[in-house]
Amino acid sequence: MPLHLIALAAAAFGIGTSEFVIMGLLPNVAADLDVTIDIAGLLITGYAMGVVIGAPIMAIITAKLPRKATLIGLASTFVLGNLLCALAPNYGLLMAARVFTAFCHGAFFGIGAVVAADLVPRNQRSSAIALMFTGLTLANVLGVPLGTALGQVAGWRSTFWVVSGIGMAAVAALAAWLPGRIPMKPGNILREFKVLRDIRVLWPLLASVLASASLFCVLTYIAPILRDVTGVSERGVTGVLLLFGVALTVGSTLGGKLGDRSLEVSLRRIFLGLVLVFLALSQAIHALAPMLVMTFIWGMLGFAVVPLLQTLIVDQAADAPNLASTLNQGAFNLGNAGGAWLGSVALGHGLPLTDLPWMSAAIAIAVLLLTLWGTRYYGRHAGMAQPRQASELASSRFDA
Repeated sequence: MPLHLIALAAAAFGIGTSEFVIMGLLPNVAADLDVTIDIAGLLITGYAMGVVIGAPIMAIITAKLPRKATLIGLASTFVLGNLLCALAPNYGLLMAARVFTAFCHGAFFGIGAVVAADLVPRNQRSSAIALMFTGLTLANVLGVPLGTALGQVAGWRSTFWVVSGIGMAAVAALAAWLPGRIPMKPGNILREFKVLRDIRVLWPLLASVLASASLFCVLTYIAPILRDVTGVSERGVTGVLLLFGVALTVGSTLGGKLGDRSLEVSLRRIFLGLVLVFLALSQAIHALAPMLVMTFIWGMLGFAVVPLLQTLIVDQAADAPNLASTLNQGAFNLGNAGGAWLGSVALGHGLPLTDLPWMSAAIAIAVLLLTLWGTRYYGRHAGMAQPRQASELASSRFDA
């Protein structure tokens, strides 16, 4: 793996750990700050909404700044935000610190994905993006389980102290290994917002929202599900989160390879698989062995779509890749917020934890139908591209 991708992956590891580790610590945070589980779950919604709000703002602020300096600055903001989380004395200030931390998230992953793709040959773009997102999957393999275990033993604040240290190391790696001059297209960021009028850009953004919502409707409450429904011990929850993280890593790599071969076909098949997985999960949730099997398949398919959708949005918005890529991160996190909020509302109205997979299955059906329509729409209109664009598309992953 090239050093610049290692640097991007290191920062992604820290950001991913900060975002997701709260799920394993929800019972601990709720007990310490004297709030209910459904209220504690809104810390995930708050973070996600911080990404949604921060993504376009940071895209405008950083539009004309050098890419290396921008990425270092965003990673430094992440470090400061996690220090504030560790020091937060109550729920309100912890929520504010989470939102502040999230402001750097969308822009970092959006700009980082474009940088990763631009520094490799065109037929390796999906794999390069997937390699950067390896840091995010490793956050779930190592960061979340270890952070959860540390938080259970030494208190949830200790986890955020450690994450801050990881962030500092990532800043150093970015400074040392990113190229000094990274090419960037000149342009007016406000004019680039016209890309949002293009249906070929809008439907992948909506697909990102729905895909993420289907994932987080269940994943937000995975700790209480495992503990109270499946009957897993607190230590066992850490083990299941480790398994889920391994599945995410496998899925990210798989998605990158599939995206380089047949992006649209792969998207359709993966979303169909997710529908079936959520339906099976609703039955497997009561016993450990089937729950472990379905958790692995769920994590693998759930994260395989991330590099696929990220590549699709970068290619479809060729005139505004940084903006579109950043907005796609906002779309993913809007789905995170929506899924966590739907789960919170369901639990707040008395629905059992066992109903959450059914809700995710319904959302997955919606994104499958959207993808079937969107990929066929693209196929009908691909021939209308200019000769230069058609030549580029023919050599890309859309030749499936």
